[in-house]
Amino acid sequence: MKNFYVIVLDGVGIGELPDANLYNDQGSNTLCNLADVIGGLKLPNLEKLGLGNILPINGVMKKSPSLASYGKMTEISNGKDSTTGHWELAGLHVKTDFTYFPNGFSKKLVDLFLKETGCKGFLGNKPASGTEIIKEYGNEHLSTGFPIIYTSADSVFQIAAHEEVIPLNWLYEICSITREKVLADPLKVGRVIARPFVGQPGNFTRTKNRKDFSLNPPEPTVLDILSENNIQTIGVGKINDLFNYRGIQTQVNTKSNEEGCTKILKYADEASSSFIFTNLVDFDVYFGHRNDSEGFAAKLKEFDDFLPELLDKLDESDRLIITADHGNDPTTPSTDHSREYVPLFYYRKSITGKNLGVRKTFSDVGKTVADFFKVDNKLNGISFLDE
Repeated sequence: MKNFYVIVLDGVGIGELPDANLYNDQGSNTLCNLADVIGGLKLPNLEKLGLGNILPINGVMKKSPSLASYGKMTEISNGKDSTTGHWELAGLHVKTDFTYFPNGFSKKLVDLFLKETGCKGFLGNKPASGTEIIKEYGNEHLSTGFPIIYTSADSVFQIAAHEEVIPLNWLYEICSITREKVLADPLKVGRVIARPFVGQPGNFTRTKNRKDFSLNPPEPTVLDILSENNIQTIGVGKINDLFNYRGIQTQVNTKSNEEGCTKILKYADEASSSFIFTNLVDFDVYFGHRNDSEGFAAKLKEFDDFLPELLDKLDESDRLIITADHGNDPTTPSTDHSREYVPLFYYRKSITGKNLGVRKTFSDVGKTVADFFKVDNKLNGISFLDE
């Protein structure tokens, strides 16, 4: 139906980039290390697309011919966060780095946070794992009502709160105020993230009501260009937050990979001449950041099991790209993202796959999408539409 699908497997990297040492990510390789730790990945459908042709991966065979063209892509923008990765996928070269907080937020910043939000206090204020910080401060949060604020290796200001202590609407309002009034220029903070949780002391659990408040992309992305040319753009999942809803005509919120895959199938049935841009975040959020190799592998298998149904719905006029935005190696001591190449699959029904090699930028994706819809653009990257 002349649709172009881009599916981002959040955090599913495929080997350290040449500059990984600058990010303390030497040795990171999400897919290969994961496969070795669990004794081999069983992903027969990604295997058919050419996964084993990109790199040797324990349990994954090479396929010749493959169903899809395959390769890997280099990130040229600074950073290893989801915002930068997605903006580059959409055709940008992000030259200005974001603001980071390796030692937590300054006194000036937290004083402004208290003044603007009206909060009477805060807990935390340090780089931390989201699950660990609610274990550490959850009890005190229940007794004081103070939000828990923390950051990570990414450019983020995260605010955690129990849903019965700070209701969702108020938590979202605190995040919105923080985005607009606390983190104003010259700060360039990628995302403010609402991190609600529930439960009792000793058994706190983060909910799926997370919400991101992002910066606007600094230049027009493929979403803006398509939308301006009256081509339907559909954002599924975290895509909407990462682009701050800009250039997205149909905004579809999801709370799981399963729900995201269901929405993809829905638009495969209903949409025509549309760009369907989807992020599947569970790999990153629930398994990469928690160093859960078994869970990560199981979630990859779920996606692999989904693929035949999607491929069956596509026709010769459709295009599909499957890729990622960064790594998140669950086998390393770090619980943060990793600076990695990302896999690339480009599927056209009934067309034998080719080796697309090592692409110089993620932006080749956005350029390819723009060329598919025949719109004038100045996006970065080199199209592989007809390769």
